[in-house]
Amino acid sequence: MPDTPASPSVAEQLAARIVALRADTLPPAVRVKCEDLLIDVVGLCLTARNEDYIASALVGCDDEGPCTAIGHARTFSSASAAFVNGTAAHGEDFDDTFEGGPVHAGAVIVPAVLAACERHGRDGESALLGIAIGTETMCRLSTVVPKAVHKAGFHPTAVFGVMGAAAGVSAALGLNAKQTVDALGIAGSFAGGIIEYLTDGAWTKRLHPGWAAQSGIRAALLARGGFFGPRTVFEGVHGLFHGFAHTTKGDYDALIGDFGTKWVTKTLAFKPYPCGTMAHPYIDCAKRLAARGIKTADIKELVCEVAEGTVHRLWEPLAAKQRPPNGYAAKFATPYILATGFVKGGVGLGDFTAEAVRDPDVLALAAKVRYVIDPDNLYPKAFTGHIRCVLNDGTVIEDRQPHFRGGADEPLTRADILEKFTLNARHGGWDAARSGGALKLLSTLYQSKIDLVALRG
Repeated sequence: MPDTPASPSVAEQLAARIVALRADTLPPAVRVKCEDLLIDVVGLCLTARNEDYIASALVGCDDEGPCTAIGHARTFSSASAAFVNGTAAHGEDFDDTFEGGPVHAGAVIVPAVLAACERHGRDGESALLGIAIGTETMCRLSTVVPKAVHKAGFHPTAVFGVMGAAAGVSAALGLNAKQTVDALGIAGSFAGGIIEYLTDGAWTKRLHPGWAAQSGIRAALLARGGFFGPRTVFEGVHGLFHGFAHTTKGDYDALIGDFGTKWVTKTLAFKPYPCGTMAHPYIDCAKRLAARGIKTADIKELVCEVAEGTVHRLWEPLAAKQRPPNGYAAKFATPYILATGFVKGGVGLGDFTAEAVRDPDVLALAAKVRYVIDPDNLYPKAFTGHIRCVLNDGTVIEDRQPHFRGGADEPLTRADILEKFTLNARHGGWDAARSGGALKLLSTLYQSKIDLVALRG
């Protein structure tokens, strides 16, 4: 092993901050957010438990072990449990979002840390610390070079999720600073996740958080065993940002500067609709326009001001976004999504089925939707919405929304999170007694041992 240079690397500075943190000193707002994350992720795993992509994921795992795949009787190794749970939690695109990234942290970090703690006998306090640190690391990484990873063709949740999972599992398992640096260095070689799923609504985006979760566990265990990883994994000439953002220059202070003293985790947003986050404000605008009594037959066109950074994922090719080929592709098609919100008064899990995406009324309105780029849009610092509704008689009616409902400016309450959990569990086939028992377990999980047996199918 080569001598360590005198100047600490970004990973070494981050690891020093990670090992200095303790669960009992976490700010109350961070603890509350980690409680919400736990409830939300478990509910999302339950809502997806009977979906076809989860059936395929289960078949793809050929290792057994002591760890829980939420909603299923069969048990797995920690890696496969994390993979299944991460895939399920993100599968319906109904999971939390960090608006500054954007990344989806809960679907990666909660499955990784829970599986590692369940397998290695760590308690709820260790899980809380790991989830807080993993989430904070993942979210902060997404702000070092904003928008660049998406622009390069990669999914930031997949790329930064591996690093966050490695950090979170390292903290939960009590790795020292040197081991944590090695875990981060190793995790950099596990990162990946292209966004070509956008072409035809393929399932691969769904597995990105699961793959990141299992890879983070593997990286931490390898590091604990003495495997050596590059200390310059972030800023190095061939490091993570070079590979996935095509630059080594970034705001690394956004990652390490006040890590552990200021927490971005407490700003995490929870979704009220099961689709791409940036489309949510457009749904709310559409709902308000419909509530004013506007009829679809009277609409000539709906023109939306949008952020340039969202166009390649949510607006183009426009014809495909107006008429998505399947339910999963529809989750990333803003014209279809806002038309659904207008016609149906909201957007739910049932609006992304093979039958729903052929609804003639929705498709007729979606065909009237187009966009113009707003060069002053604040994305990704804020997710905004706008619709300029032009009627056949020339009347123009506009609606704007300056923020994402469910985010920092208008957060969901704990009651909202609990209601969402219950609805998700019901969608997954669990009755009130089972979902109530699960919520009782989750309410004390951070204060007790990690025992997830009650969450099995």
